[in-house]
Amino acid sequence: MNSTGENSTGKSPDIWQEQFISSHIFLYVKKGILRFFDGDKTFTFKSGEYFIARKNRLARYIKERRTNEFDYVAFIYEEDFIKSFQDKYKIQEKDFYAADTFVRIKETKAIPYFIRSLEFYYNSLGNPNDAFRNVKYEELLIILLQNQPEFAGLFFDFGFPQKIDLEKFMNGNYRFNVSIERFAFLTGRSLSAFKRDFENTFKTSPGKWLVQKRLEEAHFLIEEKNQKASDIYLNLGFENLSHFSYAYKKRFGHSPSEVIDNKKKTSR
Repeated sequence: MNSTGENSTGKSPDIWQEQFISSHIFLYVKKGILRFFDGDKTFTFKSGEYFIARKNRLARYIKERRTNEFDYVAFIYEEDFIKSFQDKYKIQEKDFYAADTFVRIKETKAIPYFIRSLEFYYNSLGNPNDAFRNVKYEELLIILLQNQPEFAGLFFDFGFPQKIDLEKFMNGNYRFNVSIERFAFLTGRSLSAFKRDFENTFKTSPGKWLVQKRLEEAHFLIEEKNQKASDIYLNLGFENLSHFSYAYKKRFGHSPSEVIDNKKKTSR
């Protein structure tokens, strides 16, 4: 199947563990609150709201501290499916000007009705086959385009990211845990051009700069804001706590836990 639909309850969905959005995603919040950060702004969506997460963007799902309980419906629109849809229905691309990573959809009764129809079919059929799913993908995309024709400029834009200001982009997105190749792609450069431009700009390699930048912020949060390593390491782009603690101690001469212990001793 070219595109996959998700319907999950009560846990962080796998599609949100990735910090690079590789395909356009339609999301409908059935219950609870979903919150995301894209390096610049925080987006909050509540029960009954629906939106599109745009492809070729960086974003992080922010887990609610009070409760994990939520219910959602997600449709992931991969490029091959969208190209086939455009060719089938001969839809022309239009101008689309919104710049946000998460695009709110104009309210329409058609979308809640569509979501309710999914519940009926899934409850009746269990696990529908690919043909059924593809029909529902088409139906939803038709609803979106009829509700907001300008979305043709969003879904049918098959271009690659254009070359942008490297320094500004990296200073705004170094916290995201993605590969150097992904950073290169998002700044509109080949890997070799990215590395060359990066070293010309920052006077060091991308890998070294990312670790240094993340550790500097970690040092500020731990030393000045009294935050725990376990609360910040993921949000700073580190994959696991042990690696973060090792890198922190190597850079500053003491581990995060030692900082906390020393503060407790001095406060007595």
